[in-house]
Amino acid sequence: MKPVLPFLRPLLPAVVFLFGIITPLVSKAETKHFGIQVVDEVTGRGIPLIELRTVNDLRYVTDNAGWVAIYEPGLMDREVWFHVSGPGYEWKKDGFGFTGIRPTPKSGETFTVKLKRNNIAERVGRLTGQGQYHASELLGLPLPLPNLNPSGVMGQDSVQAVPYKDGIFWLWGDTNMPNYPLGNYNTTCATTARDIDPEKGIAYKYYMDEKDPKRLRKMMVVEGPGAVWLFGLLTVKDENGKEVMLAHYGRHEGLKPHAEHGIARFDDAAQTFKTAVKLEMSNEWRYMQGHAVQAEDGYYYFSAPLPHTRVRATLADVLDPSKYEALWFDQAKGEWKWQKEHPPTNQEAEQVLLKQEKMKLAQARFDIRDAATGEPVQLHNASVQWNAYRKRWILLGVQYGFKAKAPSPLGEMWYAESDAPDGPWGKAVKVATHPRYSYYNPIHHGFLDKEGGKVIYFEGTYTLEFSGNPIAPARYDYNQLMYRLDLSDERLAPAHRQK
Repeated sequence: MKPVLPFLRPLLPAVVFLFGIITPLVSKAETKHFGIQVVDEVTGRGIPLIELRTVNDLRYVTDNAGWVAIYEPGLMDREVWFHVSGPGYEWKKDGFGFTGIRPTPKSGETFTVKLKRNNIAERVGRLTGQGQYHASELLGLPLPLPNLNPSGVMGQDSVQAVPYKDGIFWLWGDTNMPNYPLGNYNTTCATTARDIDPEKGIAYKYYMDEKDPKRLRKMMVVEGPGAVWLFGLLTVKDENGKEVMLAHYGRHEGLKPHAEHGIARFDDAAQTFKTAVKLEMSNEWRYMQGHAVQAEDGYYYFSAPLPHTRVRATLADVLDPSKYEALWFDQAKGEWKWQKEHPPTNQEAEQVLLKQEKMKLAQARFDIRDAATGEPVQLHNASVQWNAYRKRWILLGVQYGFKAKAPSPLGEMWYAESDAPDGPWGKAVKVATHPRYSYYNPIHHGFLDKEGGKVIYFEGTYTLEFSGNPIAPARYDYNQLMYRLDLSDERLAPAHRQK
């Protein structure tokens, strides 16, 4: 996101420290705060999620425009040290090994810090929750969005989104609200227009409860305890050519496997999801999963974490578990095939076959490896889309790093390419890192692609869950964080598939 830089020619001599510049803040509103903006040294855009920490551990985290607003009695009008840190960005160390800046906070003035980006992907900002432009508002700067959506959403987990009718339909899993952490655990949904620009912020129109318009609507009500999660969201046409929206639902008690599940259909009249098909508990793969993508061959493929299940893109087939197919390796014939009898041979199962020498390396489809080191990259979840710019299927996936020597257990994002949605996938390049933090269930929104697919956007859930990190950055935790990726970046070349 490229914020407006409200700077005029300095009226006072600029104080320069490393790459920092202090200037007067020009604003219609008087402010007692001192503003620090952290920007990408190449693009000039503000960088969200950069922490500035004082010697006595006062922590400030940049908002979506890259700003923090500081007014701290006792620390104004004197030189103050701020440690600078943030995932994917670099600041040089001083002689003692400290990484930081040393401005003199003064009310109404600003200080600019330019950081080098190590990530290939550029962080755009947080899409959900309160205070996306918290510091910008305190500094009296223009706001692309209000700092609390009328819905009152504070945190959201695991997004799905599809073009539906005249707009984009969005859904999330668990949702936190201001009055209590367990705000809505029966699926939250919203709509937006189709012509949205994520770099200007996304203004969601949430579905609210008809009886209590200040509360979110429970979009999928299932009897019994636990949360209701929807995945595999897709649309198909019925026999009359009408658009129908479907998803797989599961009722979960904590992180246990679903206690019941089935296929849900969106009821346009009731504006909620309702059970269309209740599935047998023994059904472990014959349904929509993960992120759905439709290919030109007439099938929907489901990335869970990779596209090794599919079904024909018709209403009758999607609703019929017997129509689902799995990509399976026939050891007797030494070949892959789509079939309906056996469960899929996924990435983990493929690795077992390779180690047992029951599959040749040349036959592998999911043997994804770091292009730089050759180390295997096991995926926890991924999103696969056709890309017009690369003229390839592209994958953006988060690494399952608990067993690997990764900076985070669920936070390392990788890019790979293939000529088909079901692979083979090969060399991968890391595009974003989240050390000691989680960034799971990522999704690439193809409908947001720009410049013919040259610029793409992906988002995921940013949370301290599973990370082992005891400290959550204010406002960012348990929310959706978006990145921008330019596919012309030469650093992605090692992942390019060769014809």
